[in-house]
Amino acid sequence: MDEPRLEIRLINSLDEVSAEEWNAVANPPSESYDPFLSWQFLQAMEESGAASPETGWAPHHIIIEQVGRGLCGAMPLYLKSHSQGEFVFDHSWADAYERAGGRYYPKLLSAVPFTPVTGRRRLVRPGPDAARISEALLAAAVKIAADNDISSLHINFLTGEEALRLDTAGLLIRTDQQFHWKNDGYESFDDFLNALSSAKRKNLRKERRRAQEGLTFRHITGSDITEDHWDVFYEFYMDTGARKWGSPYLNRETFSLLGERLADDILLIFAEEVGEPIAGALNMIGGDRLLGRYWGTFSARPMLHFETCYYQAIDFAIERGLKTVEAGAQGGHKLARGYVPETTYSAHWIAHEGLADAVGEYLGRERQMVEREADFLRERTPFKKDG
Repeated sequence: MDEPRLEIRLINSLDEVSAEEWNAVANPPSESYDPFLSWQFLQAMEESGAASPETGWAPHHIIIEQVGRGLCGAMPLYLKSHSQGEFVFDHSWADAYERAGGRYYPKLLSAVPFTPVTGRRRLVRPGPDAARISEALLAAAVKIAADNDISSLHINFLTGEEALRLDTAGLLIRTDQQFHWKNDGYESFDDFLNALSSAKRKNLRKERRRAQEGLTFRHITGSDITEDHWDVFYEFYMDTGARKWGSPYLNRETFSLLGERLADDILLIFAEEVGEPIAGALNMIGGDRLLGRYWGTFSARPMLHFETCYYQAIDFAIERGLKTVEAGAQGGHKLARGYVPETTYSAHWIAHEGLADAVGEYLGRERQMVEREADFLRERTPFKKDG
């Protein structure tokens, strides 16, 4: 019996598919829910102009349909004119290629804009032909790059299982690390503290007391989030973004759209002094994960960042029974707060054979370095040691 024919298309806006169709492949019941892959999130990036040709994030999503079955596969894909907002740094590759007379940009990127969170990138509806559809998505992405003289294809923040499959398919695999908090069945923050060594436990308690002095902390989610909350948080976001990135990625409309569409997936944490917010953190709730994204403050109080972003997130995760808190990219300072190193993965296809060989050699050395550093850090977590 012949396999159903696949029809592959490139779309320049998620408005070209329905939310129901996209979400059926992005978040099928068999997979842990990922709000960043939802039509509501990705389309909000486009509608608000945060991810657009004008910002260097031109949508070029691949979709695959089967006759009589509708959308069965998709791959979020962007034509990038720079490498900003990706959290997987390839600036040195671009510089080397352009010094040699090549043209690195534009490049193709499969990722969630401005979001260093591990998740699926080849979105396929479960079924007996899932592997064939997944292979077709990768082949289509590589063909788009090759046929249009595009230097490279990058797939960022893959799962480890997907990285293995793409390694087998011939892509170059890169590793890095983040720091995640793991819920070992804790019923309270004190339960978590009791898992730490005595010295670290005392340090964390001292940090929390210092940070909380004179403040109250509010957890706001669902229909309790208002436009007034977004007004305040946007000020926090703009202040942090201007200092860290120079040009913040999101705009005020982005937050309104997210609040309108994904309120139940959002946790805002506000630190308040005499009823007025002085700091805030934005988190997304996905499946059994709490995913920290942005924070900001009007106050330079000591330890306020740790309390608002890390300890309050742990409180919420324990209350909700969530298994993991992922507090964003980088940050070795998270280790002392009970966040342990986790490997992250990306995959890369480079058209130019010489550049691909050079990058491949570099990535081999880099993977060894990342693994050694992770081993070193795991020996130095604040948790009690056996024996």
